[in-house]
Amino acid sequence: MVWTGTWVAERLGVELIGDETLPGLLGLALRRNPKRAHLLVSNVLGKHVPQRPSVVRDAGHDLGVRVRRLLGDEEAARAVVLGYAETATGLGHSVADGLALAPYLHSTRRPVAGVATAGGFEESHSHATSHLLLPEDPKLLAGDGPLVLVDDEFSTGNTVLNTIRDLHERHPRERYVVVALVDMRTPADRARLTAFADELGARVDLVTLAAGTVGLPDGVLAKGQELVARHEGAAGPAAPVAPAAPVAPSAPSAPSAPSAPSGPGRPADTRPAAGPVRVDLAWPTGVPDGGRHGFTPDHRDRLEAALPGMADRIAQALGAARAGAPSVADATPGAGTQARAGARPRVLVLGFEELMYAPLRLAGELERAGSDVRYSTTTRSPVLAVDDPGYAIRTRLVFPAHDAPADGPGERYAYNVAGGGFDAVVAVVDSVADTPELHAPDGLLAQLAAHIPHVVLAVVPSYVPQLSEAPERSSMLPEPLRGPAFSSYAPEEVGWLLQDLSDVELEAPTEEREEAIQSGGAHYAESLPVEYQPSEDYQELFRTALDASAARIARAVGTVTETVLAERSARPVLVSLARAGTPVGVLMRRWAQHRHGLELPHYAVSIVRGRGIDANALRWLAEHHDPADVVFVDGWTGKGAITRELAEALKAFPGFVPEIAVLADPGSCVRTYGTREDFLIPSACLNSTVSGLISRTVLRSDLVGPHDFHGAKFYRELAGADVSGAFLDAVAARFDEVAETVDADVKELLAADRTPTWEGWAAVERISEEYGIHDVNLVKPGVGETTRVLLRRVPWKILAKRGAGADLAHVRLLAEQRGVPVEEVDELPYTCVGLIHPQFTRGATGADGKAVVSQ
Repeated sequence: MVWTGTWVAERLGVELIGDETLPGLLGLALRRNPKRAHLLVSNVLGKHVPQRPSVVRDAGHDLGVRVRRLLGDEEAARAVVLGYAETATGLGHSVADGLALAPYLHSTRRPVAGVATAGGFEESHSHATSHLLLPEDPKLLAGDGPLVLVDDEFSTGNTVLNTIRDLHERHPRERYVVVALVDMRTPADRARLTAFADELGARVDLVTLAAGTVGLPDGVLAKGQELVARHEGAAGPAAPVAPAAPVAPSAPSAPSAPSAPSGPGRPADTRPAAGPVRVDLAWPTGVPDGGRHGFTPDHRDRLEAALPGMADRIAQALGAARAGAPSVADATPGAGTQARAGARPRVLVLGFEELMYAPLRLAGELERAGSDVRYSTTTRSPVLAVDDPGYAIRTRLVFPAHDAPADGPGERYAYNVAGGGFDAVVAVVDSVADTPELHAPDGLLAQLAAHIPHVVLAVVPSYVPQLSEAPERSSMLPEPLRGPAFSSYAPEEVGWLLQDLSDVELEAPTEEREEAIQSGGAHYAESLPVEYQPSEDYQELFRTALDASAARIARAVGTVTETVLAERSARPVLVSLARAGTPVGVLMRRWAQHRHGLELPHYAVSIVRGRGIDANALRWLAEHHDPADVVFVDGWTGKGAITRELAEALKAFPGFVPEIAVLADPGSCVRTYGTREDFLIPSACLNSTVSGLISRTVLRSDLVGPHDFHGAKFYRELAGADVSGAFLDAVAARFDEVAETVDADVKELLAADRTPTWEGWAAVERISEEYGIHDVNLVKPGVGETTRVLLRRVPWKILAKRGAGADLAHVRLLAEQRGVPVEEVDELPYTCVGLIHPQFTRGATGADGKAVVSQ
């Protein structure tokens, strides 16, 4: 059998060093990314490579048995198993099966309305969103028994360390067990884990099938870039299928699985097929579809009892799908036909992203009953496909996301499915993903039908947690904070639905915060940056920018306010997203008062990326106002992350409209805006001194309880530098001169198609890949977001639209002060984009905190 890492190893000089079992467990591929040289592809995970379900489950189950022996039955019964989305959800569940005595939970990238987050963390360099922990029973992670963390590959250890830090702070425990198929850490990474355990005062054990490292020669990135460019140029970036079949390897301890023939004589499996046959699984009531909200040993017992009946229903559906239709082997002459003639129909059970365990168990039951079955799942991960026996990803199907993901639409993939010699495929999705997009002409089912003769669809009901009603505490919440006791704004200008944390020490140096955030040691909302004190040159830039842009800002304020009054409510309740939205909310209130004599209520609330909006603030608003009148306000859109965060959070609060009105929408993320130009809004140039002397909001478990508002600080000591009132007055003074233009703008907008295109999000994803960052959270588009990067984070470089003028004067000054390179770029959809250092440590930026100039 040809090792499926040969193609990459020969061309890039990449070396797999370690246990002799490694080549049987891993192949190599290339990401569709010129900055990432290689990707390890597991042969026993059931994600990218179709494999016998017994091999996939046994790999995890045997690891779980080893963990039980390590812990002993008494400690195993006190343990909790935690798997990682999306790749290791099925592996973690199989480990829990082997452990047998412990409940299982996996992280998720799918927020679920009404389910409180029990923790969360960032995955370094991920192209996807933050991990959430959403147990139905909040006590699941609150015990002090061993926590068993399961991932497919232990490469640097960052993700595991991030998780342990987050959970240990909430619920300390004495023992952790890390489980992975392979341990690929460097000696430095191993030493880091040892030091981390010592620092924690806890025992951390490691259980894996094999260990080793990947040797990367000099120049591997450049060679990888050239390879990807050459092959994508030849096949196209979304080439759906290569004709040859992938090898289906087996675990080292198992006999070799039969594989479909490959080579020039093999027929392509592209016969047209009828529509999918839908099968009613009769899934057992009350049994979760996986571990997103927790899965107990009792759930496992009930699932085991139901599996034979569900597999029999699938077998009947497969029979119905094949009735009267020839198989690939019967229908197509050639060398491959002879190899398959007389063989049992070859069936693929295809799971769906995080839904790995349910389809794995269904596939295993079909295999146990005698079917020739392989198992794999769809995925979010973009990987280059190359039709070569020595390459792990032979073919690729591309289709749109079909579960309305929280991070927006995008491509999804199924690897090594087309060309695999399958007579039938059973696509298993949960009910949330059984959408029109799944059944669309370019959807997953159509893609499968183009390459496999018979398609069966099995839908597992998405589990809905049985949640107790949230306590009605809004009447016990305090009244909004107001100036001058909290903020320098007049009391009628805004009420802050926050708690005052002014006496708490929350600030940390920028470099320390960045290192903690990127390493997973802290969420960005758990601390505050040291407030930037601008130089006299910078203050002069602010004053010049305000004078030059006041009329333009006034025009945008008037346009967005009039649009809200025309479309949303005659007397809207303005609710700003603190803090960037607050000056805009005050200006909108002033416009309504100046132009129409309206005294609109205005509040400021906290929203935190990855953690959602302040639920207690929403409860207070619902008790005091009609939610339908509430209009959420922000300063600008970047890539639209907060827009999506709000829409997802409001699913649990019916009545509120999940839309944001913004001054500027350069990312095309909202329908209600003053302009879609990316221009300098001077309030973005400063921090608290242009926002009522209020800090960014804070959400930390030791400071914010379940029935508290999120927190913030009032920097009274900065009153001498406060320009909050001056900014508002300068803009409001231009209201009359722009009134006529605003009327024309609003008339034109109300008649226009303002459907969001999300072109900003697409641009950010492209930039993230082009610059090798692999984390959209580190790409901050637009003038406002770029300014924030320079003021609060550790910047790596600034991308500036070629020819951008005065709007970037302050950006260039800040970049010069921090030693950050500014790169002129053509065809940039924003005026500028700020890139946060993608691998920040204080050593990486030097003792002075200045950015490293990228090579």
